[in-house]
Amino acid sequence: MKQTLLAVAMLFVLGSCASKKKLLSAQKQANEIQIQLDKARADLNDCDSRTASLNNDLKAKNDELTSKNAKLKELEDQVDFLKKNNNNLLDRMSDLSVISKEGSESIKKSLAMMDQQGAQIRDLNKSIQHKDSLNMALVLNLKRSLADVSDEDVQIEVKKGVVYVSLSDKMLFRSGSSVINSAADNVLGKVAKILNDYKEIEILIEGHTDNVPIATDKVADNWDLSVLRATAVARTLR
Repeated sequence: MKQTLLAVAMLFVLGSCASKKKLLSAQKQANEIQIQLDKARADLNDCDSRTASLNNDLKAKNDELTSKNAKLKELEDQVDFLKKNNNNLLDRMSDLSVISKEGSESIKKSLAMMDQQGAQIRDLNKSIQHKDSLNMALVLNLKRSLADVSDEDVQIEVKKGVVYVSLSDKMLFRSGSSVINSAADNVLGKVAKILNDYKEIEILIEGHTDNVPIATDKVADNWDLSVLRATAVARTLR
């Protein structure tokens, strides 16, 4: 009888150990799933934040474009108003024989010049609108392509009609070096892919260094290093 009870007790202990292992395994899996879920939620929140930023940029550019269209319409209305007034004045003076033929020709030349100025204003505004639209598309494409890069390493903004892409020196180079880090090759590759779609834009590259003085057989000073860095980036973007 005692042997039977002992065997039952051992089976119970063994069964309990197996259940505990399964419970621990299940809890571990649940913890891993929870970690993955938290990361997915964080990534989703970051994506929502970047999307909101892009939408704000797009709205700002649309508002700016609307404002410039309004100014263009105002200038065109002023030109039309002046033309009508001058035409009316010319007709009245002609009817009253108050104006000479020479004066009439002078007014006609003035009207022709006003027409030319109006055409120049329209062409200038069309050029500005085209450039603004181009800049807006470029900024949105760059931000979309570099969405996975930290904001501390890359900044994209528009100042006075010029698109600036600022890349941190820590990401691009080691201190005192003009050799591009391997981690930066991927970022520059994405930038180059976007820029190659915009053949009509001009690109200016500025190289910078930290405040640590340098003087070697290959690099004369920090100024020389900044030039070498700019050249290295230009070669990578080709």
